[in-house]
Amino acid sequence: MKICVAIILSIALFLGNFVKLRASVTGPVPSDGDGPASQVCQQCCQGPAAIPGIPGLPGPMGQMGPYGQPGSKGDVGEPGQKGELGQIGPVGEQGASGNPGDDGIGFPGKIGPRGPPGLLGATGQTGVKGQKGEPGETPDDSNQRVAFTVVRTSDFTSSRSDTRLPFQETETLLPGTSFNLDTGTFTCSVLGTYVFTFSVRKYSSSNFIDVSLRKNNDKVVVITSHDESDQRGQLSGSAVLILQQGDTVYITIYGRVWSHHTEHFTSFSGFLLYLEQTDINHE
Repeated sequence: MKICVAIILSIALFLGNFVKLRASVTGPVPSDGDGPASQVCQQCCQGPAAIPGIPGLPGPMGQMGPYGQPGSKGDVGEPGQKGELGQIGPVGEQGASGNPGDDGIGFPGKIGPRGPPGLLGATGQTGVKGQKGEPGETPDDSNQRVAFTVVRTSDFTSSRSDTRLPFQETETLLPGTSFNLDTGTFTCSVLGTYVFTFSVRKYSSSNFIDVSLRKNNDKVVVITSHDESDQRGQLSGSAVLILQQGDTVYITIYGRVWSHHTEHFTSFSGFLLYLEQTDINHE
């Protein structure tokens, strides 16, 4: 608004000066000599000073000048003084006691130091050391290694429950092992604990079979099959026996068993588990 008023005033003054200037030029001009005429012309042609014009618009922004050099690093300030240590706060109240835990089983304690030797007898003297005994006899190793496995290579039929099952071949028979294939009987020669196992295949056309593992005349394990489906079936059993010298172990059969010369479905095995101490020391 101020700019518009200034523009209007400038235009009005300009028009006024223009009218005065034209009137002075068109009026009478003295012509008596160069001096007065020229002075009058100069006075009548020079008007009053005009009002300054409107400032122009600012020009475009110039290019950015180069960066100045970095100033020098200021001095390091002095460290502040350490504050004073505050007062220790009051002790808090004691918490409530926890519930007692279950009674646990602790780890065993360390082994204590060895105690001092015991006191001497009433006489205060150590007993006389006995003489060294004579070396004992070393038992024959062949008599301590007992094991066998025997098999049948063909069928066998029995009509009596006390018939011993004979065998035809030995798969394993260690030295010192006494076994009779014809009667299928093992005879103990070494006092000890033995393990026995047997396996018998029932013939397909037989619907009844009875197998017994016997020690001497006593039945130890009895397996009976009454299968009427006319199918073959495998029967097996085992036992751990303590035997004295001269005891016998064998299998009795009632019925019909099946075996083959290449497929041994019927077998009997036994071995010495460990010796009895009395037999080793010959007591």
